[in-house]
Amino acid sequence: MYRVLIEGEEKEYPAGTTYQEIVKDYKEKKEHEIVLVTVDGKLQELYKKLKKDCEIRLVTTAEDAGNRSYVRSVTQLMLKAIYDIVPKENLEKVSVLFSLSKGYYCKVKGEVIVNQDFLDRVKDRMLELVKEDIPFKKRSIHTDDAILLFQGHRMYDKERLFRYRRVSRVNIYSLNEFEDYYYGYMVPSTGILKYFELYLYDEGFVLQMPRKKAPTKVAPFEPQQKLFHVLKESKEWGERLGISTVGELNEKISKGKLNDIVLVQEALQEKKISEIARMITEKKQSKFIMIAGPSSSGKTTFSHRLSIQLQAHGLNPHLISIDDYFIDRLKCPLDEFGKYDFESLRALDVEQFNVDMMALLKGSQIELPVYNFKTGKREYRGDYLQLGKEDVLVIEGIHGLNDALSYTLPKDSKFKIYISALTQLNVDEHNRIPSTDGRLIRRMVRDNRTRNITAKGTLDMWDSVRRGEEQYIFPYQEEADVMFNSALVYELAALKQFAEPILFQIEKSDPCYAEAKRLLKFLDYFLGMTTEDIPKNSILREFVGKGCFPV
Repeated sequence: MYRVLIEGEEKEYPAGTTYQEIVKDYKEKKEHEIVLVTVDGKLQELYKKLKKDCEIRLVTTAEDAGNRSYVRSVTQLMLKAIYDIVPKENLEKVSVLFSLSKGYYCKVKGEVIVNQDFLDRVKDRMLELVKEDIPFKKRSIHTDDAILLFQGHRMYDKERLFRYRRVSRVNIYSLNEFEDYYYGYMVPSTGILKYFELYLYDEGFVLQMPRKKAPTKVAPFEPQQKLFHVLKESKEWGERLGISTVGELNEKISKGKLNDIVLVQEALQEKKISEIARMITEKKQSKFIMIAGPSSSGKTTFSHRLSIQLQAHGLNPHLISIDDYFIDRLKCPLDEFGKYDFESLRALDVEQFNVDMMALLKGSQIELPVYNFKTGKREYRGDYLQLGKEDVLVIEGIHGLNDALSYTLPKDSKFKIYISALTQLNVDEHNRIPSTDGRLIRRMVRDNRTRNITAKGTLDMWDSVRRGEEQYIFPYQEEADVMFNSALVYELAALKQFAEPILFQIEKSDPCYAEAKRLLKFLDYFLGMTTEDIPKNSILREFVGKGCFPV
């Protein structure tokens, strides 16, 4: 018998009891489904068995790890349903491409017509599988066997991925006879997966799923046309470069062909920035270039590069950071946890910002503020500005797209740009890389290099950062005149060498350890690359250093 501390009480269970048996005693006490547990801080699937005295914490679908497990499992459920209703010889490939709305945009390649009838049949089959409550079975096989297995299944992206895996074994998940590989843990069985929807969209469909805030509700599908266009364009860029998956990137690195990829990718971004500058120039009344995006999107470097292109197009840009309009720190509003809420619009002196911008628009001279982050006060240091005919302001900050920030400015005087690192690379055809992970790794590397903040420090604040993005940035992204994707197809191979050492510093006893381990496992998919040949003006330089801009 082993002693288990769970939910504040101590119980005894026989050796070999599965965690699924243990959590049955607590099912009624939890509002949401228990899909995983942590055992002495280590994340575990429910089929695993009790081997020692331990402390167990229940993980539900209302938590990040639980929600990721649910989403991953619904994805395999959807794939099995497609493979069940379409003859194997007619099915060339099913791809889970990128996030859209609250789900995944997917495409089917082969002798298949993706229409409403097809989606109805897929959904019906998924619901049948949910009713059958089929267990997700996991087995470990040698990596060489995994290569042969997925070659036989015609899942060639997985075959290529495993050719560059350092580990000798691979975990395979199966639903009856349907086998697949997933980056992360699964729920115990299909009976849990009751909440999902399928929507036709563009050339494919969207698999819509709940998020952790509302684990039993599927949000209505809201097409995001501008975001979708940028994601689709970025995917096409990756395909032209011959890099859509991690396996293809590793292949380029191993064969010494990455330098051309870096140059072409950077050229594509420069071309896009030049096109944006042309659009601004053609819109003669644009005086305020408002740039916004989530954390670690590369807003500062983008602002500098856009300014250079604006000069090349005959304009005279002036960079302004909205952060310089912060109110004094002691007057800053507090969040629900009693901490300063620097993400809130109320943390800015919106009134003064509008007074200054309107004065500039009318041709008056103003003195620009500078926020002193050490003292927490706004200062004036004799930096005067007056706008001439060819002058424009390049204004960067998280609230740039929200008209509540610039409520007095005429609409046609503003040109809005949304920037984010929208990762176009996937692990393989069924495992996508969340853009959030790419930005988190960027920020971790930059925080450590420029502010001496540990990986633990970045992880501790990340939830707060994400809450701010959800509230103050994402609702306004479709209001942008143009969107820019700052993600670089090669960047995770470059960031790997900086991120891994600081993630390894997190101790097993730390609450952040499970997340650190997840990110380390993720980075292990990539072959590393040197940063020497990355151009000095690259957006990636904002994070790895040695760039040409003062960021």
